[in-house]
This record gives sequence, C-alpha cells and structure tokens, in this order.
Amino acid sequence: MSLYAIGDLHLHFQSQLKAPGQLNGRVWKNHEAVFRENCLDMLTEEDTLVLAGDHSWGKKLSECEKDLEYISALPGRKILLRGNHDMFWDVKKTEALNESYRGRLRFLQNSYEPYGDYALVGTKGYTFEGPFYLDARGHVTGWDEEEAARAEQLVKREAERLRASFEAARKDGYTRFIMFLHYPPTNILERSSVFTDMAREYGAEHVIYGHCHGHERFFDSLQGRHHGCEYHLVSGDYLKWKPLKIL
Repeated sequence: MSLYAIGDLHLHFQSQLKAPGQLNGRVWKNHEAVFRENCLDMLTEEDTLVLAGDHSWGKKLSECEKDLEYISALPGRKILLRGNHDMFWDVKKTEALNESYRGRLRFLQNSYEPYGDYALVGTKGYTFEGPFYLDARGHVTGWDEEEAARAEQLVKREAERLRASFEAARKDGYTRFIMFLHYPPTNILERSSVFTDMAREYGAEHVIYGHCHGHERFFDSLQGRHHGCEYHLVSGDYLKWKPLKIL
C-alpha cells in the first residue's frame, strides 16, 4: 500500500484548452496515454494516488465528465485537490461532488483523508506571481493596491482552509501529517510563507505541490529538505508523467 502524487494533468477530452501555450513541448504529446500507461505499470489497487490540482480545463462539471472518468479508471484510491484551473469545482459543493463520485474519487477540501498513521491534509493555496517584489515589511509591491489586497485575501483564505484541514485531523487523533497544495508554498522570492510556517507548526513530514510548468518554472519554490520537512514538486511535466512515490 504505497502513496503516490502528481498534479496538473490538464485534461480536455470535452473542452478546449484555455491557454494552449502553457502545454507546449514534447513532454505534452499524448501525455494522457503516457500517464495512464505509467499508472498501470506502477500502481496497484491497494495504492493511493493524490492529484494536486488542475485536473480539467472544463468550466462546468458537464464539460469534465470524461476527464473525471479517465482519472476514476486509474488504479487505486484517487484523492483530488483543487487547482486554479478547476472551475468545475465549487468549494461550497464539495460534498455534492464527493457524493456523486463516492467509491471512485475523493475531493479534498476543508477536511483530511486517512492514510495509515498519517492524515493527508491540503488546500489549493495561493502564491504571488508576476512582476512584483516584497518591500522591507513583506508587503507586495509592483501591483496596484487592489491587486495586492486581493492576493493577500486569497492567501489568508487558503491558510484558513489549510488550518481547518489540519485541525479536523488533529481532532480525530492524528499526529502525523502529509500536506498537499496546488500552488507552490512560496514564490520565487520567499524562503518561508504562511504555508511553510503551518507545515512547521503541525510537524508535516512532506509538503507536495504542483502548478509550476516548464523548466524555467520548476525551481520557483522549495524542493528537498527544509526545517525537517521534505518538499516535492509534482507537476506532471516535471515528473514526465510518472507519479512520485511519497511513502
């Protein structure tokens, strides 16, 4: 019974690509078939696969059904995290999604999933992107005030959701955690953030994230061991469509 992770499948069996320029390069050619074959070779029905967001380009659930069927047909237990492109997933309707896909897929939001002695916790997260820098007080500059305020609100909201995930697991007696995000835990300028601070606070043993595509983005955030925690980038093109074994 092993734990694997990967993110950013960007499936579009029923929908048009919103930003096709993001998916250039040989690594994206027939990536759906390559990933499926790798899963069939690597995973068993006893394994758990966490998909760290950006599952589908579909705007509505009706435009994602084939994408979710594709994921459902992969071996093992599948747990999905929400990504910034997952417009089909309304946070307030997460329980309805879980009910619709009961026994096939599990959508992780404001909760946790058990894995042996571990609780799998997570949220979409958010990090500042684009032309900006942090001033001496740690405030975002290079954006206008409205953009910066909106970004800070998103970070705060996602941090609250992550804490709710940790606390739900702690309430049920879990003391060992593996933390998942879609966005990287820090931006290219940061060595720490509210998300890395929370990983340290709860003693998370691993932090897994996606979102970063293309070689020029692969090293925008933490990788390797930091403050006793292992950080892993699992975007699909970075892994060349081979799920990363975490445990």
